[in-house]
Parts: sequence; C-alpha cells; structure tokens
Amino acid sequence: HTAWKRFQAQAPNDLWQMDFKGDFAAREGRCHPLTVLDDHSRYCLGIAACPNERGQTVQQRLTLVFRTYGLPLAMIMDNGPPWGNDAMYYPYTRFTVWLMKLGIDIRHSRPCHPQTMGKDERFHRTLKAEAIAQCLYSPIERCQEVFDDWRVVYNMQRPHESLNMRTPACVYSISRRSFPERFPDNEYSPGDAIRKVFDKGFISFKNKEFRIGKAFEGERVAIRPTKTDGYFEIFFYGQHIATINLTNNT
Repeated sequence: HTAWKRFQAQAPNDLWQMDFKGDFAAREGRCHPLTVLDDHSRYCLGIAACPNERGQTVQQRLTLVFRTYGLPLAMIMDNGPPWGNDAMYYPYTRFTVWLMKLGIDIRHSRPCHPQTMGKDERFHRTLKAEAIAQCLYSPIERCQEVFDDWRVVYNMQRPHESLNMRTPACVYSISRRSFPERFPDNEYSPGDAIRKVFDKGFISFKNKEFRIGKAFEGERVAIRPTKTDGYFEIFFYGQHIATINLTNNT
C-alpha cells in the first residue's frame, strides 16, 4: 500500500472532468444531470438537465460550454456510454472521436476506481443534497433553472478548503483555445502511412486487416513504426489510439 496523494491539474483548462449524475424522476420522464468540472479550480463549467444520456444530447450541451469557456487540453470520463463502450480494446465512441477532432486529449478513468474522478464524485454528492432535492418531479426546464442558480452559488460564493478558502471563480480563467466552428485539418507527418478506416472499423496494412474500432469509420488514421519489429502505432489527430502487431494481426 502507498499513501494516497491528491492529484490536481496544474492550471485551469488543463483537464476537465465530465460525468452524468444519477438520473431522477422529472414531471415527464427522467432528468439526467450532465456535469462538467475544471480539475484545477473546481469551477463548474456547466450542469445540464438532459432528457437522456445520448451522445448527440451531450454534444449539443457541451458545444454551449465550449463556446462560453473555450476548449480544455484534456477531458476525463468514465468507461460507459456515450463516451466509452466498456470495451478494453475499443474504448472510443463517435462522441469521443468528435472531441479528438477538436484537439482534446481523451482520458478514461480506471475501471472500478471512481476515485480517479473524485472531484466530480464529491461535487455530485453536494449537487444531490442541495439542488436535485428541489427538482424531483419537476419539469426539465425547472430543473435547469435550479441548476443554473445553484451553480452561481457554488462557483462564486462558496470557498473551498482545497483552494485555500478561495472560491472556484477566483481561481478559474477562460481557456485561450476558442471553439472552432469547423474542424481543423487532420495533418500527418510525411513518413506516416495513411489509411482510411472502412466498414466495421477495419484498416488494411501490408495485405492484412486490423480492427481499430467502429467509432473511426470513414476517418483517416496514421500508421507509424515502433522500435519493436512488427509493431506499429496508430494515431488519429495526433493522439495514439491503438497498436497493431503484424505477426498475429492484432
């Protein structure tokens, strides 16, 4: 056993945590609170009262956050949908591919280790006790109003011991990386072997087929050799997404 050590990103927007708080009964259907938290400052960038947990819904809500605060360098999420598929070998989804095309480094928490996203977990407990309790069986629109009001209190009025009794708003600053309305070009090095991911997430390389993941269907990836004979690394928008082995087609 080793002593537990608190982790904190070095600066605002170095790392954002994102997760769904457990859903609850609304007037019509269920409300799924989507939360986005800056790891360094604990600043809550958004709480969205969502009617579901689909990737398209999250993308719409997150786009509003990006347009307001800019882009982070990295985001960490758990391993479930819509940002993971619980598969060890193919953890990416169309939603995380969208984030990667924006230049955001994707990280997933360790399976069965909720402490990896401890700040968001702690934030969720406070959110449930102080805001969600007011929203039960309310319309989704009313839930959003409660979340917006509570977020102001959390960010601007409540000091945090971990921030030397400062508020998150005193520590946070908006990202210098603005949200692009179109994706930047996917540029690869001259020595890269470029392949298009075809049906069911496969690529063809040296007369063999390798599965990269269905999330990348239709996208272009770069293949680069490693120092180990027969092994090649796969990159997408500058991020390493897989390693293939020519000796056994994995």
